[in-house]
Amino acid sequence: MNHLADTSKSSVLGLMTRERWIEVGRIALTGAVALLYWRQLVPLYVLWVAVAIGLYPLVKTGLIDLFTERKIGTEIFVTIATLVAVFGGETVAGAVLMVIILIAEFIAELNTDRARASIKELIGAVPQTALVREDGTERTVPITAVKAGQVVLVRTGEKIPVDGVVVGGSAAVNQAPITGESVPQDKTEGTQVFAGTIVESGAIDVRTDRVGGDTIFSRIIALVESAESERAPVQKLADKVASWLIPVVLIFLVGVFLVTRDVSKVVTLLIFTSPAELGLATPLVMIAAIARAARSGILIKGGLYLELLAKADAVVFDKTGTLTANKPEVVQIQSFDPTLNEDDLLRLAAAADRRSAHPLAKAVFEGATRRSIQVPEPQTFEQLQARGVKATVDGRIVLVGNPALLLEAGVTIDRPVAESGRTPVHVAVDGKLAGVIFIADTLRPGAREAIASLKESGVKHVVMLTGDNAATANAIAGELGVDDVKADLMPEGKVAAISELQKQGLKVAMVGDGVNDAPALASADVGIAMGGGGAQAALEAADIALMTDDLSRIVAARSIARRSYRTIQENLWVGVGVVHVLGITAALLGWIGPIQAAFIHLGPDVLVFLNSVKLLRVKIAGT
Repeated sequence: MNHLADTSKSSVLGLMTRERWIEVGRIALTGAVALLYWRQLVPLYVLWVAVAIGLYPLVKTGLIDLFTERKIGTEIFVTIATLVAVFGGETVAGAVLMVIILIAEFIAELNTDRARASIKELIGAVPQTALVREDGTERTVPITAVKAGQVVLVRTGEKIPVDGVVVGGSAAVNQAPITGESVPQDKTEGTQVFAGTIVESGAIDVRTDRVGGDTIFSRIIALVESAESERAPVQKLADKVASWLIPVVLIFLVGVFLVTRDVSKVVTLLIFTSPAELGLATPLVMIAAIARAARSGILIKGGLYLELLAKADAVVFDKTGTLTANKPEVVQIQSFDPTLNEDDLLRLAAAADRRSAHPLAKAVFEGATRRSIQVPEPQTFEQLQARGVKATVDGRIVLVGNPALLLEAGVTIDRPVAESGRTPVHVAVDGKLAGVIFIADTLRPGAREAIASLKESGVKHVVMLTGDNAATANAIAGELGVDDVKADLMPEGKVAAISELQKQGLKVAMVGDGVNDAPALASADVGIAMGGGGAQAALEAADIALMTDDLSRIVAARSIARRSYRTIQENLWVGVGVVHVLGITAALLGWIGPIQAAFIHLGPDVLVFLNSVKLLRVKIAGT
């Protein structure tokens, strides 16, 4: 706990630049002089000088906004309020008002920057040196000197400095900084590793593929840091409301003064009509939500996409590689030969397929391996293009392939085969049909649960798009519980299907692999790419990239988006609307004066800040 407190303290101190310390001194000076004047220890002109020193940064920023962006900002508003108070006889109230506003602005700016800085802290940091193994020796070199192809040694407790492939050793690697996975992943020869991840146990030699700014880690930081530029519509609306509100409020206050001639009341109203919280209500939420998503292995490229995902009422999934694992497996075996049981049939078929590189042949061989069947080498082997294989196994002639293979060999197929969306592989032994092995693409773990959770979150329509045939697509869809299936689609067909949903007034989120589905991802209201950790195209094509192929991350992204959108609404309606309406009412009724109003004004600032940063801590489904 003390370590966490020290870390938090050091992170805040790290944000205290020279300019910020000057700002602290300016606020302290103005506050001290106001107190001394109130105690009648300094003359009025000293207070005016202190107020001028305090107002300087507000006036400077306000004028820059006014002349460069043609915008009357909060700074101009506070300046007017302070000057009205000082020259209207409420000198102490004006000084106190300005000090409190300066403190609120300072805290808001500091905490916004702290939220931005937490993004890097959440993701971690890449080592600045690497232990390179070359010509039988090991030497430590700066990370900038490491080149693609060089082998880097990483031991227990160390962070991996490069993206690459394991070429030696084995280790359990904590990939949470990149993928958000909570359980360390076993890494052996041939597996991929990422810079910024941590070797929990073991040691590995990594052949460097990418280093420095080209690593997944660096691209994550770049994407998340630039996410703020894509502002959400609700954020743009808040800015627009603030820009129009200020002139309207000034006209209202002039009217109040002309009717009441009460400077104190006008100053009090100035405090409660300040739109400062409107500017704070959305950006801090977006930063916190994007940081929270990054910690969960979800890259959201801007507040715009957070809002679109929160409002999405239709989710479109690509089938292969998204809802399915894109790994064919044996799902059923039918033996027609009473002398062969299922394992015997699979053994003969796997032996015949052992030397074939065809995906279905690999599925047959792996099916036998999973059943711990000893698969012999065939005595003879022949690959027949677009048909299957012919082999001699244990002295028996085995044919494994499609019906055309068997018919050309004179084998009679006298039994109907119900495909039901599965691919049948026919097996003949010594000239007779011996059985059928059914192969299907398996569902990705958690697919059914993810779809059910999305529906519970308010998604009205879940659609599966695929280039596969209708029978296979419908079989998969029946297991998943999707609402609609569109099969036999080319890439342009997927785009047309999304366009049709949008014409029905639905906000569409598309989930795909980020490469083959790039046109569809681009045409949807928000595109979500699966497995961004393995494909650079996923990071570039989609609006949101998931760093693993875990479908529960889509539910987590949706939950974060909805929670952040709800938080913004809370900030605007409760933190700003209710408090300010009550304050204005109390001011008009004469229940409170300028100094009380200045202190009460801190309430919305604190409320908005606390409500926003809780996104970094609060429990959210799937994260």
